Amino acid sequence: MKFKVPHTYVLLFMVIIVCAIASYIVPAGVYDRVKDPDTGRTIVDPGSFHRVDQTPVGIFDIFLAIPKGMKAASEIIFFIFIVGGAFGIIQATGFVEAAIGRAVLSLEGKEKLLIPLTMAIFSLGGATFGMAEETLVFVPIGIALARALGFDTITGTAMVALGAASGFTGGWMNPFTVGVAQGIAHLPLFSGFGFRFIAYLVILGTAIVYVTRYAMMVKKDPTKSPVYDLDQTSTHKMDLSAIPEYTSRHTGVLIVMILGFATLIYGVFKLDWYITELSGIFIAMAVVAGLVGGLGVNDIGSQFVKGAGSLVFGALVVGVARGILIVLTDGQIIDTIIHAMASAIQSLPTVLSAVGMYVVQVIINTFIPSGSGQAATTMPIMIPVADLVGITRQTAVLAYGYGDGFTNSIIPTSAVLMAYLAIAGIPYDRWVRWIAPLMGLWLLIGGIFVTIATLINYGPF
Repeated sequence: MKFKVPHTYVLLFMVIIVCAIASYIVPAGVYDRVKDPDTGRTIVDPGSFHRVDQTPVGIFDIFLAIPKGMKAASEIIFFIFIVGGAFGIIQATGFVEAAIGRAVLSLEGKEKLLIPLTMAIFSLGGATFGMAEETLVFVPIGIALARALGFDTITGTAMVALGAASGFTGGWMNPFTVGVAQGIAHLPLFSGFGFRFIAYLVILGTAIVYVTRYAMMVKKDPTKSPVYDLDQTSTHKMDLSAIPEYTSRHTGVLIVMILGFATLIYGVFKLDWYITELSGIFIAMAVVAGLVGGLGVNDIGSQFVKGAGSLVFGALVVGVARGILIVLTDGQIIDTIIHAMASAIQSLPTVLSAVGMYVVQVIINTFIPSGSGQAATTMPIMIPVADLVGITRQTAVLAYGYGDGFTNSIIPTSAVLMAYLAIAGIPYDRWVRWIAPLMGLWLLIGGIFVTIATLINYGPF
């Protein structure tokens, strides 16, 4: 009998059960959290780990973890619904098909340029401004453009998601990972830039080659796509034999979108806007675009509901996945796991200690997928460990950055990944099968650069 991969929700629920069982087996323990007098951030006191009374997660608590996870991830969940609804309105104006039709005609015979250019652009956003959630809104456009050029949904999603991920992980000027970690390590902000930039080029180049080779294979034989069956009924599909005429109304919609995205970018980088404000911008942009595009108010309402409804499956996955973290936190075993891993590193030779630190950060990222959150939790522990075994603090920051970044594109606890897949309509298990080889390459590249950093005594400190 052929093995059938469990439904995404079943897989996540199984992980929640395993974590609940672990809360009975793994000793409970916590670190004290204190405020860093220099930065004002709440960080872990590395010498404060202590055992506490066991707080095992009961059977009913397993089920409670899901609604608690929904509540904890509510901003992301509703952001996904709003993005879906907003693009439902914009798509109903006919702008997307008309604009992409023009783009397809201009790229005829030059399809290979689309992938590297798109990925490079989004990687710059990830590397310099830590763009992650902000790129979600570009996924529908990326998919529609990729599909129109003969590629598939995975290609369109990967152009946006893996482009941003390459920059975020390479992080030569990422304020949310490198910036926070270097602040905790008392290193000059964005110091060690050159080494990280070289690594970033390798990480991005590997992703571009991987996605491009895959895209060309699918263009030649669409049945080789893991989502071939889904793409046959996908709403992102375009009929190139009947490209709609590009009208003045479409230009009006484009102007509204440009103004909306400009406002969004300004708000993110100048006014510290986040999910709530971004959601408001998308609602406003969609309503105005709908009116300019010729939709009536009732059409706008119905298209919003239709667009949001198409993302129910994926949006709720984000909340279910967050339930895993709820169980680990309620069981008070996250800090125990971190403490055990940090202790194991100290007994290894210098180079192995650095690689071990990297591996530990990779594992911890499954439980703490937030970049700044992982930095605040682990760096106060890893910096003393690095000093003790003779690893430079810069290398410890590098190991953290790679450990935090790569697996965000595959772990089910990553809200951003789940949001990407929700918007694209890609089942989690199919994405995992597709990205697994690239993930192996990325993790190997990270290990190589951490090893080189150790051997050259990567500084300035």
